[in-house]
Amino acid sequence: MVRLNNEWDEILAGEFSQEYYRRLRYWLKKEYAEQTIYPPMENIFNALRYTSYSDVKAVILGQDPYHGPGQAHGLCFSVQPGVPAPPSLQNIFKELQSDLGITPPKDGTLTRWAERGVLLLNTTLTVRRGQANSHKNIGWTTFTDHVIQKLNAHEQPIVFLLWGGNARSKKSLITAPQHLVLESVHPSPLSASGGFFGCRHFSKCNAFLEANGVSPIDWDLNHP
Repeated sequence: MVRLNNEWDEILAGEFSQEYYRRLRYWLKKEYAEQTIYPPMENIFNALRYTSYSDVKAVILGQDPYHGPGQAHGLCFSVQPGVPAPPSLQNIFKELQSDLGITPPKDGTLTRWAERGVLLLNTTLTVRRGQANSHKNIGWTTFTDHVIQKLNAHEQPIVFLLWGGNARSKKSLITAPQHLVLESVHPSPLSASGGFFGCRHFSKCNAFLEANGVSPIDWDLNHP
């Protein structure tokens, strides 16, 4: 049984007994036994563990975990402590500096964002080593659809930052009028210059939160 040790346990109580999730769990046990899978099994649900339901101010949706050794730890775009920022994350830091003047941190760990109310959720929560999107069709998209639907019911306004095609495919689930959806292309080097750079999503997010009586997010990872 998955234990998240916060409000998500109650909110997702029925999820882990559904037939699709039982199939997903069976398949994952087999994959972890026979393949190299990221992140480590105990880190799969870190996004939900770090950011409890009522604490969510913003949601950044990624695609699936990094598929190289020692990187993924259950938060989208984030890498484990001491690991340099991969190219997509470097581009996120470039946009953050351009938008808010924040100096990029020395490593690529985004845990502080998660602790400050940013749910760092991938649309697919596991991946085979070296095979991007290899777990896309095993049931995770149903699970993360249901998480987004729960967040859509959140009374307090949330900003949804949808970067890239996988994330933008969730837009139809965000229907409540109190929320803000910000969309752009993915921050990867292949697409960032096509609309991610200059999107100013960080300042737009904070302006919306403040306008709705919610304290803004401290995006500076150099702050303890």
